[in-house]
Amino acid sequence: MGVAIVTGGSRGLGFETARALVAEGHKVVLVAKDPARLKESAAKLNCDYRAVDLGDLETAQNVFSEILETFGTPQIVVLAHGVMSEKMSKTLKTTLEEWRRVVAINLDSIFVALNILGAKMADARDGRVIIYSACLGRMSGPGNAGGLAPYRISKAGVNALVRNLAHETGHGQRGFLVDAICPNHTRTDMGGPDAPLSVEEGADTAIWLATRTFDPAVDKTGFLWEERRIIEW
Repeated sequence: MGVAIVTGGSRGLGFETARALVAEGHKVVLVAKDPARLKESAAKLNCDYRAVDLGDLETAQNVFSEILETFGTPQIVVLAHGVMSEKMSKTLKTTLEEWRRVVAINLDSIFVALNILGAKMADARDGRVIIYSACLGRMSGPGNAGGLAPYRISKAGVNALVRNLAHETGHGQRGFLVDAICPNHTRTDMGGPDAPLSVEEGADTAIWLATRTFDPAVDKTGFLWEERRIIEW
């Protein structure tokens, strides 16, 4: 088993994903913002960790580069970090500060991680990237517009990034896979205690994508997934 990097790994969906990858035998490195909580979570899983505010893009670049130098090219990268925008953040009501905060964390930092870690994985022709996106970032289907503008638009950007990167890297033909998932409404700090799904249920598709057997002749990558199925973006 190889190295797996999990952002947002100190809690919720990220922690559950990391826990499953540790159980599979991977050497996991957790990345998250809160140093105290991250240290505690890493101790529970007996794995390495790096604390960084991923909204600080230059610092994030440095941390991902240091991880690459220290641990080598990862086989799995799960990007599970993210923030929700303010409840009333409609496009014409959102402040520049709020827009930049959400887009920096939800989209720009994804680019930074892929630009550094994903590039080496693609060169090695061996790697899987799974990004926690959201059904609220869909361009079609139910509930695809209205309110929470920075959040929706940042997640739509993630979905577009995944589609484009998969095209650039041969749709899995060269050994590099990249996918986004919609975990649905899950009982996390963001989802709240009354959400219908447990973290185990919310993380299931990400764990499956990270560990599935992939045959480029029949299997697919570069999509938004929900409950192990491709959904129209």
